[in-house]
Amino acid sequence: MSRSYWEINSFQQPTERVLRRNVENTRQKAVKKGKELHPIVVEGRSITNSWWGNAWCKNLERYADFSSRIDRGKRYVRSGTVIDLQIEKGSVSAKVQGSRKTPYKVEIKISPMSEEACQSIIERCTTKVANIEQLASGSFPEEMKELFGGRNGLFPSPKEISFSCSCPDWALMCKHVAAALYGIGVRLDEDPLLFFELRGIDINRFIDVTLANKVDKMLENAETALQHSSRVIYGAEELSDLFGVL
Repeated sequence: MSRSYWEINSFQQPTERVLRRNVENTRQKAVKKGKELHPIVVEGRSITNSWWGNAWCKNLERYADFSSRIDRGKRYVRSGTVIDLQIEKGSVSAKVQGSRKTPYKVEIKISPMSEEACQSIIERCTTKVANIEQLASGSFPEEMKELFGGRNGLFPSPKEISFSCSCPDWALMCKHVAAALYGIGVRLDEDPLLFFELRGIDINRFIDVTLANKVDKMLENAETALQHSSRVIYGAEELSDLFGVL
């Protein structure tokens, strides 16, 4: 039976047993060296459960140049191969276990949100965000969910994100990068406010400015209402007429 060129050069995906064995070996080596790892642990059938985690994972699928890498990335993150993932301002570094004993190094860079884009979002959600707790829980109105996740929203567009992996895969998003990206979604389940750090946004300032704009809007509306109300008392003469006081 003859074989094709692509069949000969295809790479068989490692079994879950092999992956878990390599993960455990890497973990033991780290313990011996006194290194602390921050693994991604997926509990349950769904990779993510919160609004922020789900929205992140849905958004990342726009970055894939080959859909097969997405499916493999899901399999990898579920298998516990993302043995270390750390989020900082504008960047994520991860170690993802593969078929070889040494884990692959993944680097993800995200452009900070521009001041203009951030201010635009603040102005559009001024009357809808009450506090950090509401923002973190994702329990805000449906229109805000579209605002954050839609076009020109808080989530990074493909041109605002770049990634690299030490593996030999020629796809821009290999399965190790995909696994790390899904791992970010898991982290956002645990702490949604990490998203704002990732995008270079000071969450406390974001809320403060939003609430300040809300107060300004309320005062502006109240002043307009007073100016157009016939029941407003403007001076002593009107007060005398109203109560019969000389």
